[in-house]
Amino acid sequence: MPRHSGPLLTRETADSLLAAHARGEPEWCGSLDLGRNGGRAALGVDGWQWGDARYPYPDRLKDRTVYWFDGDDWMPVSRYAGSLIKLVPTEWGTPTFEIDGIKMLPTSKESPLDDARRKVALVEPRGKVVLDTCGGLGYFAACCLEAGVARIHSFEKNESVLWLRTLNPWSPDPEAPASGGRLQLAHADVTVAIATLADASVDAVLHDPPRFGIAGELYSLAFYTQLARVLRRGGRLFHYTGSPNRLTSGRDVPREVAARLQKAGFAAQLALDGVLATRR
Repeated sequence: MPRHSGPLLTRETADSLLAAHARGEPEWCGSLDLGRNGGRAALGVDGWQWGDARYPYPDRLKDRTVYWFDGDDWMPVSRYAGSLIKLVPTEWGTPTFEIDGIKMLPTSKESPLDDARRKVALVEPRGKVVLDTCGGLGYFAACCLEAGVARIHSFEKNESVLWLRTLNPWSPDPEAPASGGRLQLAHADVTVAIATLADASVDAVLHDPPRFGIAGELYSLAFYTQLARVLRRGGRLFHYTGSPNRLTSGRDVPREVAARLQKAGFAAQLALDGVLATRR
């Protein structure tokens, strides 16, 4: 999919832009790519210019929503295809995303990118071949690239999530020079695609599946056995679990996952908000 290169608005940036226009100022300074970069917009009577393009002033925008200009109007960065999938701004700049209102990345204590960076560090990706099973917005991949990964194979099943990535300036672009050809992103179901990977062909695995109730197959012994097959001996795996249903049902998903990984051929221990395992 082609990458979006135009400005992105949130309610806060739009309000700031409109306030500068109301004061009669000739330009506005700020970020129009969710905090990645700053710049200046030239403010006119009927519109404003950013780079080589001109845009209309937005109407009042909603909270917790990112907007892009589709050529006609300012539209939310969201799609409905059986589920509502939406890019959501955070106080950290780096956005998260939601599926039917369920936040898919932790953002309460730090940015989702910083959260991903801590988890990626557990598998020590520098110089390694890494399998990223559920790519999402690509923050695991971005942190691996930053850390000097040799190559990362990333899979994402949901086409709408891949579309979000094309508009999110924080999502790594496989075609960008900074990626250096090291990021291979595939639109595929990893539970099927993993059968195409050779035995012991990766050095580390990052597994960040949707919650168990949505994608139980990604927590199965059969899938963990496939992960053990493609991971070399001594290779590390970080499996995000969170603690779903712990208060309501008494289930301890992290410990359940650790026990199942051990059956599949891993030594496993709880780490951060998931499980860190080593291929035996």
